[in-house]
Amino acid sequence: MTKTEVKERIEKLKDLINHHRYLYHVLDKQEISESALDSLKKELFDLEEDYPELMTSDSPTQRIGGKSLDKFVKVRHSEPMISLNDAFSENDIQDWIERISRILAPEEINLLDFFCELKIDGLAIELIYEKGILKKGATRGDGLIGEDVTQNLKTIEAIPLKLRREENSLVDLRKELDVITLKKEIPPILIVRGEAFITKKDFEKLNQEQLKKGLPLYANPRNVAAGSIRQLDPKITSQRRMDSFAYDLLTDLGQNNHEQKHKILKALGFKTNPHNKYCKNLAEIFEFHKYCQHLREKIPYEIDGIVVIVNNDRVFKKLGVVGKAPRGAIAYKFPLKQTTTTIEDIQVQVGRTGALTPVAILKPVQVGGVTISRATLHNEDEIKRLGVRIGDTVIVGRAGDVIPDIIKVLPGLRTGKEKKFRMPVRCPSCGTKLVKPEGEVLWRCPNPDCFARKREYFYHFVSRLAFDMVGLGPRIVDKLIDEGLVQDPADLFDLKEGDVLMLDRFAEKSVGNLIKAIQPKKKINLTRFIYGLGIRNVGEETSIDLAETFSAQGGPASGWGSIEKLKKASLSDLQKIKDVGPVVAKSIYQWFSQKNNREFLEKLMKAGVEIESQSSRLYQGHNGQAKKQKLKGKIFVLTGSLQTLTRNEAKERIRMLGGEISESVSKNTDFVAAGTDSGSKYKKAKELGIKTLNEKELLRMIGEG
Repeated sequence: MTKTEVKERIEKLKDLINHHRYLYHVLDKQEISESALDSLKKELFDLEEDYPELMTSDSPTQRIGGKSLDKFVKVRHSEPMISLNDAFSENDIQDWIERISRILAPEEINLLDFFCELKIDGLAIELIYEKGILKKGATRGDGLIGEDVTQNLKTIEAIPLKLRREENSLVDLRKELDVITLKKEIPPILIVRGEAFITKKDFEKLNQEQLKKGLPLYANPRNVAAGSIRQLDPKITSQRRMDSFAYDLLTDLGQNNHEQKHKILKALGFKTNPHNKYCKNLAEIFEFHKYCQHLREKIPYEIDGIVVIVNNDRVFKKLGVVGKAPRGAIAYKFPLKQTTTTIEDIQVQVGRTGALTPVAILKPVQVGGVTISRATLHNEDEIKRLGVRIGDTVIVGRAGDVIPDIIKVLPGLRTGKEKKFRMPVRCPSCGTKLVKPEGEVLWRCPNPDCFARKREYFYHFVSRLAFDMVGLGPRIVDKLIDEGLVQDPADLFDLKEGDVLMLDRFAEKSVGNLIKAIQPKKKINLTRFIYGLGIRNVGEETSIDLAETFSAQGGPASGWGSIEKLKKASLSDLQKIKDVGPVVAKSIYQWFSQKNNREFLEKLMKAGVEIESQSSRLYQGHNGQAKKQKLKGKIFVLTGSLQTLTRNEAKERIRMLGGEISESVSKNTDFVAAGTDSGSKYKKAKELGIKTLNEKELLRMIGEG
């Protein structure tokens, strides 16, 4: 053959292979055998090997033709890939529709209809086509910036490398949809979003291979999907046999609603879910949700609910976005999924305050696609209420990522070999005799030097609301403790790179990052510092109250002056603080009375920890001048979602101006700041005649307008 004839043959082979790929992977049809299709692919491969200059990026041979990468390149999305809020009941869906209806005009409410999709348990992806050819594929990432995983996505047969433009599909679709606004030509850039996933069958095969190799089993299909798409070697991704559904079209082709997007996507060669359904009202949404609960066991992939979307594009766009979720769509999750397993043992965990929590060790079982082997039993009273015994068959359940619970014991399946559980008399970590304070349900280890308590205390000290040492997770903390590099959290600030480099599995770069995560945290505001001390019964709000009460106004400029005041406070002084009752006051007083705690504070000071005085946290206006505490004595309740700033940011600004935050509405409340999607707190404020603020009014009040 001449080169011209070869080129013509290659184009015909590509078209024919793509046609059969579309039939098999999108329409579930098969006109020729797999061996015949393999033969066509082999011929194409051989021709491209002989004439590499004729090879193009949309060739079927390029699905696993990419080279291994050193790292992924970051990709900024043209529009944020936002997440969805969850609903778990019919009441939740009714409340959602009521919320969005308040934003719409009467004529727009009349336009409300819906398109429902199966919520696939996979990985969200974005595909960008230039002149009909797949040029870029990216992960969701943080919603704004993802990772370029084009070569890996090319291995998924359900994703077309080239759009089906040659069949003039849009012109035909224009007639089918009877939409005169639908364009005849596809724009140069087309952006599609969808889900990459692995089927239940292929997930099981993958785990069987792991078992043969003596490797750990994968927890669930979603983790496998995410890990497969983020492989640096596309050949590994291709071995995972990934699949994909397209569900959104960002490019304007003249479509009027979400249902039309799905029809256009299918016409362009994308695989769309055949179970997705148009629902004209609430009743049809509920009916579809029930249908999908039965469907989930029959379909070959994992789903955890349905996605309900306002179908009309104009109405959807008007509803906009609140926080990181669109108002016009919601994830309607399935109810708590349950299964049965047996309790192999009951162990107790020791917390940072010495509280002992019994935990059931389960025979590993999958619940909602996630393997679980532990479930909390909360306390001794809960064990008695459930009648749990070691060896019992029990029903366990979980919703989302919530820690599994034991829902019910099945005593009818007992064999007589089951054993009753008794709380230990002594701490399983240090051997100290346990105590159960009067009026409490938890047993406690009273030994402040208990190893298990110290470990949990470390975790608390570096946590987000305390010293916020990003990257210093439990594994690293455990390693530092086990190797004797740290005795208490104050030792963290004295760590040097050479200390950590001697440990196994610590590279020079990771050591540098670890030290960088610790050293900047020497400067900390008073609220975080008090919270980080881990005083029993002192949470975030109480830490704020203590910081404001004992801030060093009129005293030493340093925040350590505030700690000195707090350390010297009497029980009666502490009980005078708002929301600090006798129990909390006693916890604070006892903590500062203990010699080892006072020595720990001195050690932190010597390590160079600087506490910002509370007065330095007054909000600075645009002119750089500290604003007066004009909201002093005013009590605010925040409800709903704010668009300009987060709820925590709003609370911080209110506190900086002297205002107080309450989580409940009462006659003592001065203002209820109501964002979008506000609920019962807003209604109660109206009933009590309390002044309500919209977001603009709140921003003006705190100087952000």
